[in-house]
Amino acid sequence: MSGMPADPRLQAARAAPRKGLRLSWSDSRLRNIVWQVVIVGAVAALFWYLAANTMSNLQARRIATGFGFLDRTAGIPIGESIVAYDPAVNTYGWALMVGVLNTLKVAVVGVVLATFLGTVIGIGRLSKNWLISRICAVYVETLRDIPLLLQLLLWYTLLQSLPQTAQALTLLDSVFLSIKGLRFPIMIWEPAHWWVLGAFLVGMIGVVAANRSASRKRDETGIKPAIWPFVLGLLVVMPNVVWLALGFPHEIDFAHRGGFRGRDIVGGGLVSPEYFALLFGLVVYTAAYIAEIVRSGIQSVPVGQWEAATALGLQPGPVMRQIVLPQALRVIIPPMTSQYLNITKNSSLAVAIGFPDLVSVAQTTLNQTGQAVEGIAVIMGVFLTISLSISLFMNWYNAQIALVER
Repeated sequence: MSGMPADPRLQAARAAPRKGLRLSWSDSRLRNIVWQVVIVGAVAALFWYLAANTMSNLQARRIATGFGFLDRTAGIPIGESIVAYDPAVNTYGWALMVGVLNTLKVAVVGVVLATFLGTVIGIGRLSKNWLISRICAVYVETLRDIPLLLQLLLWYTLLQSLPQTAQALTLLDSVFLSIKGLRFPIMIWEPAHWWVLGAFLVGMIGVVAANRSASRKRDETGIKPAIWPFVLGLLVVMPNVVWLALGFPHEIDFAHRGGFRGRDIVGGGLVSPEYFALLFGLVVYTAAYIAEIVRSGIQSVPVGQWEAATALGLQPGPVMRQIVLPQALRVIIPPMTSQYLNITKNSSLAVAIGFPDLVSVAQTTLNQTGQAVEGIAVIMGVFLTISLSISLFMNWYNAQIALVER
């Protein structure tokens, strides 16, 4: 019967005719278009009025406008920076870039550490051990109820009680702890290391491709091929081969006592008290919220999943890692995005403890140049870009792990 032609009358009945747009207020589509045009026009007019009023007031007060100040020599001392910075040579634009990189240094490391700590605390709250679950509960309820700014001031004040550099604590060989921070040995970065880093990133792309190929074969055959040889070869062997081929550069800069009469600690890498207090405060504060997200996500997985895994003889650890957490991620990821955004935005509190992040550098810049509107615009634009990037990545990842209905 499948070869018989369909009745055209039935086809006409199934396909409802599309109505054209009528120039009448009773047409809902026309009303929607009109209201959208009116709202967009009102918003555009409001922005135009605010911009024109601001420019008029600035001109009346003879305040310079525009972003030309970014090309002028900054002269702003910045305590720490990832890239080379000389206030007598570099411009305001480069100074703001140093602030952006410092903000990213806090945000990226904070996201990783807060995720790890929050996951551990969240799982700990569900522990059958009464002491562990109570300790985790007290951690969550206490830190969430104390304002973040007070916590940052607390950690920074505690770090100020460390000894002076002349009496610095020697933790390990070439590792010193003092009021100026933690000094430790660090490898001197050379151009060859960029090639090693590039080889590692290429290896990561190859591992992802190999994992996807193995997953497709598992879906087709039910058996997933081992990818550990690819992981070992691409992430370990290939970068080391590149490193050896470029001369094996491995010069180490050791921290040591120096300066006037050896009363200072010079050389090596530095973790400043301001950076540590900001990072530690953001991590322990945000981890309390992430712990509740993880706990609720795990509890959203049906109890039958636990019971079925236990009936198969699986231990609690593998059950949590391989069965429960992959299902809980679909509930955990959306609210986790908000916490990642909070870490990035809360990093602006660094100005309270003297860490030179974007807000601190921009505030000094606008105080020297008098161009507050442009300085605030730079801050807004940078944080908007970072926040949108985090949201786009998390939405993409959430789509990758979403359940696909068949």
